[in-house]
Amino acid sequence: MKTFVYPEMMVHVSMCTHKEPKSVLVASDSRDLLNAELARYRDATVTNVGSSDLLESFRNVDEKSIDVVMVDAETADGAVIAHISRILKDDGLVVMKHPSLDNLSANTQLMKALGNYFKIIMPYRLEDGSTLLLSSKEYHPTADVILQRTDLLEGQQYYNCDVHPASFAMPQYVRKNYLGLARN
Repeated sequence: MKTFVYPEMMVHVSMCTHKEPKSVLVASDSRDLLNAELARYRDATVTNVGSSDLLESFRNVDEKSIDVVMVDAETADGAVIAHISRILKDDGLVVMKHPSLDNLSANTQLMKALGNYFKIIMPYRLEDGSTLLLSSKEYHPTADVILQRTDLLEGQQYYNCDVHPASFAMPQYVRKNYLGLARN
């Protein structure tokens, strides 16, 4: 995969879905590319934490203080998700790596844990067929996309206002496999 696709899709899909993202928490051990994309959002304050111990990283974050959490790791479990929910504001959202959609068992556990806290849980595709997972307490990534924000962004190599909603289109077998788990 081209190195610019992943950071653009992790950052811009989440930042252009949330109505007013002011506080962003990035959990990553290689956050340079994500921070470069986040620099386009001048009004957002970005906090970086490591992803090697997510539970410890999130424990010290104030309750309901974050609009958007980006998790660049596949190690989120129920305890980590509970902390993510705790630190997110009432309209917050999280985007994270997750196991391949072919790994129904691992994703079932993850999506069930997310379902305890989030109204919307939707995987979305990158150009290489891998996926990220967006979970939101309030905003729907295709119905609530801020088109003006997507149009005003400059300098992307992949992301745009057409790619955003199109990335959420899933083949029928995926929709069937995740019926009741994915929430849109």
